[in-house]
Amino acid sequence: MAVLVEHGSGEYEETVALRDEVLRKPLGLSYDPAELVGEKDSFHLAFRRDTELVACLVLNPIDDRCIKMRQLAVRENAQGKGVGHELVNYAHSFAKGRGYEEIVLHARETARGFYEKLGYEAEGDSFTEVGLPHLAMRKKL
Repeated sequence: MAVLVEHGSGEYEETVALRDEVLRKPLGLSYDPAELVGEKDSFHLAFRRDTELVACLVLNPIDDRCIKMRQLAVRENAQGKGVGHELVNYAHSFAKGRGYEEIVLHARETARGFYEKLGYEAEGDSFTEVGLPHLAMRKKL
């Protein structure tokens, strides 16, 4: 089940730990505390299976009509089982329900197919972010 998590709460700290485990540590990166403080105006969504946190993502408002999806992390043992799709679909409904008309994101090239299946379209050329090739993608809600 997907839910909104309050920034700074214990649940939020759990999502940061999952993002760190799945997205940062494999690249030899870690979070700067100032970066996490800067997430206070973002929406933090989490997906639990029973009591276990299995996926999370961050939605960062850009303006009144556009929101950026960041940091989608799915626990390794839950990957390929539809959890990511379910959480992203929840994020679409969540954003649309708050008046946003479009979601943008920077996808790792290896995740392009995942996002295309969810209706995202790639824009422009590949670029490097956190040492990996990425694509800018967007979807109208």
